[in-house]
Amino acid sequence: MSGIARDSVEVVVFGGTAAGVCAAVAAARHGAQTVLIESDLHLGGMVSGGLGYTDVGDVRVLGGMAAEFRRDVAAHYGVPVGRFAGPEPHVAESILRSWLERAGVEVRMGTRVVDVQRSGQRLSAVVLGDGSVLSAGAFVDASYEGDLLALAGVSTRIGREDRTLHGEEFAGRREIVPGRHSMPWGVSPFGNDGAPIPQVVSEPMAEVGRGDGNVMSYGYRLCLSQSADRIPFEEPPAYDPAYWEVARRYLAVGGAAEPAGRWLGLEPNLPGGKCDANSLGPVSLSVLDGSGRGWAKGGSAARAEIAAAHEAHARSFLWFLSRDPDVPLEIRRELQGWGYAADEFTDTAYVPHQLYVREARRMVGATVLTEADLRAGRLPEDTIAVGSYHLDIREVQRTWITAWEHPDPQSHVVNEGYLSVGIPSYGIPYRALLPQPEEVGGLLAAVCVSASHVAFSSIRMEPQFQMLGQAAGTAAALSIRADVQPHDLDPRALREALVADGAVLGVPRHHG
Repeated sequence: MSGIARDSVEVVVFGGTAAGVCAAVAAARHGAQTVLIESDLHLGGMVSGGLGYTDVGDVRVLGGMAAEFRRDVAAHYGVPVGRFAGPEPHVAESILRSWLERAGVEVRMGTRVVDVQRSGQRLSAVVLGDGSVLSAGAFVDASYEGDLLALAGVSTRIGREDRTLHGEEFAGRREIVPGRHSMPWGVSPFGNDGAPIPQVVSEPMAEVGRGDGNVMSYGYRLCLSQSADRIPFEEPPAYDPAYWEVARRYLAVGGAAEPAGRWLGLEPNLPGGKCDANSLGPVSLSVLDGSGRGWAKGGSAARAEIAAAHEAHARSFLWFLSRDPDVPLEIRRELQGWGYAADEFTDTAYVPHQLYVREARRMVGATVLTEADLRAGRLPEDTIAVGSYHLDIREVQRTWITAWEHPDPQSHVVNEGYLSVGIPSYGIPYRALLPQPEEVGGLLAAVCVSASHVAFSSIRMEPQFQMLGQAAGTAAALSIRADVQPHDLDPRALREALVADGAVLGVPRHHG
């Protein structure tokens, strides 16, 4: 043991997401010696990983570092705040890196955490992939997966719970309802051999309202451009036209009438005329085969395989829409006028370095935020951030149902899981960042916070993650200064520090 390299700091932040950057910078600004650990070679998570068009909800409750980021983006481009939907990916990463540098945060890229050490009930150190040990007084898990939470023995959940667990109307498997993200009636799910066609799962759906552990679908948010130097879409090496049979059948029942922009959100809403390609219709960049369910608990090899399959799906989709003869000529022509942005993601062949992991683990902590908390607009006394985006559950799976039509039953492809419901602004309590006290001390969550699947569908927006990261990092630093565990930190002191740093902890009231 004497040959093991050991280092000690005050705060360790695990995960170089935007929430992780905010946590590390906030801790450092409050005087804590801070290290940020990231297993990848890029920082910012989805903020620099393709999610340029950022959903913000009520901008009046975006405070602290979320508002600071918006101001820095505007200053970079010399425009008013909010002029653009978001920055170009490389600009987002540059801004976040500049924050870390100015705050004096030590950043360790390409670094994995493989184990943890405890001192009694408190998390005291992490073991890195090279065998070295890094000790700290407080830790923040800001990863999308909650890997540090899992290593520390914190209770977590993955996927949809049963309606009965928290009494949530929107929990569990969803009703099949019509809508923009739903497949129109009349798409057969079966091939000539009687088996489901590609991209249609064969497993039966759970009953409506039952928990099934499924997560929101994942996908890549691509940065596209119409610039003359755009990178043309190429046919993927293993391209199989049969993979898109479900899209052909959708075209035959109405999809052909949809313009190209309705398939991908082709709108130059980012600086430089770039587009954040999104999943807007029933066939999209999102992969609806349920593979995301294995992401959270999968090792690095399993995650790499899932990510590669999602990348292949994205590249194949662009080629199909731009070149397949079954796609209407108008759609093909418009897609051929777009390409990958030439100056984005150049080290990953123009596809983002970050898969859009919409949800993975969620902590079961000192309190669990539920649908009822959000729909009631509750503002707990220990509120450390205010959320405002609607409940936004993306599609979970593509399967089929049988309708008892005259004269014979007919089977139809369905996309299941989507939900969009408006809610008032609501408070996120400090307790939602803390594990159950009997499980572990010295650890806070900034992304995989304690919330149900339904509640997390609103919390998961990146500006809200930034505010949660700031709160977690500030709490870590204040705990060390007060020589207490995060569980024992006075929430009033934390709230005072956050407000002094620009946080908005109240809900604006409408006047009329």
